[in-house]
Amino acid sequence: MQKRPKPDPRSFIGAGKVEDLKEDIYEHSADLVILDGELTPAQQRNLERLLEVKVIDRTALVLDIFARRAHTKEGRLQVELAQMTYLLPRLTGRGIWLSRLGGGIGTRGPGETKLEVDRRRIRRRITDLRREIAGISRHRALQRQARREAQFPVVALVGYTNAGKSTLLNALTDAGVFVEDKLFATLDPTIRKVMLPNQRAVLLVDTVGFISRLPTQLVVAFRATLEEVTEADLLVHVVDASHAAWRAQIAAVNTVLKELDAADKPVVYAINKIDRLPTPRARDLASEVGEGVPISALQKVGLINLLRRIAQQLPEPLERVKLLVPYKQARTVSEIFGWGRIISQEYGEQGITVEAELPHVHAERLRALYNGADLK
Repeated sequence: MQKRPKPDPRSFIGAGKVEDLKEDIYEHSADLVILDGELTPAQQRNLERLLEVKVIDRTALVLDIFARRAHTKEGRLQVELAQMTYLLPRLTGRGIWLSRLGGGIGTRGPGETKLEVDRRRIRRRITDLRREIAGISRHRALQRQARREAQFPVVALVGYTNAGKSTLLNALTDAGVFVEDKLFATLDPTIRKVMLPNQRAVLLVDTVGFISRLPTQLVVAFRATLEEVTEADLLVHVVDASHAAWRAQIAAVNTVLKELDAADKPVVYAINKIDRLPTPRARDLASEVGEGVPISALQKVGLINLLRRIAQQLPEPLERVKLLVPYKQARTVSEIFGWGRIISQEYGEQGITVEAELPHVHAERLRALYNGADLK
């Protein structure tokens, strides 16, 4: 551990700490150094030269774990894009085999030639990966459109990695999602239908686990997957009550949600793994996070209470209406944008024909004003 006002621009940790680290490496015969921070390419090269062992940073470690957990084509594509984006600026100086060996004007050593070939190959691969992932994103958008048209609200399970989201999905739906006590066991979203106690059907989405300081490359690469969070009607924030740093984990998840522009969505806190805590402690913790619901996804305890809370917090269902808005009242169209979702607009002689989905109270009022009709 090291405390300093800011990272050393040359080696991240400073010359004195480099010497201490060299002694530790020698003493323990270490062949790898991992720094819990994000190194610049220059800092990484300088440390490897000074320490004479391989050096990686927090981002590289997380990407490696993601690569080990990626089983589907979509997951592998997204991880590879993140890895390639991370690797490209770090090619220079990655060992003697990539070093620049050439000298004078107009000459290139074999290392520099290989370096440029590698750069071109990686840039080309990044372009191909982005194209494939864009296709996945379009496919997901079509799926979401179909779900909206079926008028199923979407509830996304979010939380720190290993908080128990997949176990909760399995407990509620018998989804059979792979569960393991490891970081990032889930990389691909799984969607299942759940019937709430008020007989309202919702779609429950399991998502990739968050961590503090989520690498930028992962946020960009997993945009297609994380859109399931941004498009959800309600978030269920699953908290590992048994973890010593549960408060920091909640803060980390909220930070990521803010980065995704999803921080203003309605949230229900599921205080999970209460089977590992004494009952009074579980109740205190649940009240501390703001009316959280104590549950044990593994033991299937408290799930009906969680479903009731979801039913209470879900936004009311939207009603589809078709309205003929006179041009004199055209500002109503912009108001509809704020209340719900406009599906189509057509401009005719008498006014604007608007097809929209609105909360019941607005749908009733506009029907009375513009003599609209329900769409069956």
